[in-house]
Amino acid sequence: MTPSPLLAHQAALQIDSTATGWILTSTALVLLMTLPGLALFYGGMVRRKNLLATIAHSTAALAIVTVLWFVAGYSLSFGQGPDAINGLIGGLDAAFLNGVGIGTAHSLSPGLPEFLWIAYQLTFAIITPALIAGAFAERMKFSASLLFFGLWHLIVYAPICHQVWGGGYLGSMGVLDFAGGAVVHVNAGVAGLVCALVLGPRHGFGRDNMAPHNLSLTAIGTGLLFVGWLGFNAGSAWAADGIAAVAALNTILAAAAAALGWMVVEWIDHKKPTLLGLLSGIVGGLVGVTPAAGLVDPKGAFLIGAISGPACYFGAVWLKRALKYDDSLDAFGVHGMGGIVGALLTGVFATAAINPVAEGASILNQALGLVAVIAWSAVGTFFVLMICKFTTGLKVTREQEIEGLDVTQHGEGLH
Repeated sequence: MTPSPLLAHQAALQIDSTATGWILTSTALVLLMTLPGLALFYGGMVRRKNLLATIAHSTAALAIVTVLWFVAGYSLSFGQGPDAINGLIGGLDAAFLNGVGIGTAHSLSPGLPEFLWIAYQLTFAIITPALIAGAFAERMKFSASLLFFGLWHLIVYAPICHQVWGGGYLGSMGVLDFAGGAVVHVNAGVAGLVCALVLGPRHGFGRDNMAPHNLSLTAIGTGLLFVGWLGFNAGSAWAADGIAAVAALNTILAAAAAALGWMVVEWIDHKKPTLLGLLSGIVGGLVGVTPAAGLVDPKGAFLIGAISGPACYFGAVWLKRALKYDDSLDAFGVHGMGGIVGALLTGVFATAAINPVAEGASILNQALGLVAVIAWSAVGTFFVLMICKFTTGLKVTREQEIEGLDVTQHGEGLH
């Protein structure tokens, strides 16, 4: 039987069994980050009447993005067919995974079966819109969130993924993003800020007690995110090698440094160190080191973490307090700020001694890449929100918000 011709983005599979085993494991680890990791991390931080609704956001994002990734998202993100548009977005030659087979690989990683590459990259696509939900928690209609997740994946995530990772113009101009600082965290953080501004604050914001109802759930979620992040960052080496090893160490080190940095600043500002602060600092450090994990040495990772912790505290506490916007669970404060800081510092600390790809790294390139990602994310997110506003509507009523989204949107929880 004559094999089918390869698509533009494909190579013949030359399987690396060791790498395949590691990326299979990494795929499971990154999937763990959304369910149950992020679901519990966010779920513990909302009021009890919105716990189930918040977990439902992560669950719905997983379901919707997975189906859309199969239908068109993968092809738009990593395809390079004749209908691709000038480095902005891939084509539809691999829609419904047409042309993908047991013997194909993506040209970026010919040692991995393409089906595995698709599954691994899918887990990144899943968690990105789920992160945005932290900004509109406790007030967006569930129907609106479903439409938002689907449209945002196709209009915002897929193009940015292609531009940075899939052969698009940002990757070609040397913008470095090892594991998703721009594609995932800055993208989600900026989208979250736009959502918070468009939806407006929750009823009683700044007046009512909106403290987390169960920080134990948030702590468990943080632990699951931390473990999963090893697959996120070390898996992005696409091999079980020295780069994966340094990425794993850098991930742990940066998270610890950021937790201490957040704690010190909070202790000075708030007079007491909080558990939520430590947990937020860990996540801030994980975000900050993501674009740099396999490009910097441990000294660079430590400094990125030590800077990311206070930077995320600034974004989540001081900036939000000064500008009075309601980013419910600090999607922008942690993921946006941490991603921006990490992406810029990647241009400072990336070294070819760790990864040859870092040759010629510059903070100017990183800044230009960030401007492009921020602009696309902000404009695209606003466009998607306007579609939702004039179809499903965006925000629950004041009465529904007071009663809680568990009951009013899902018919579950406390009645």
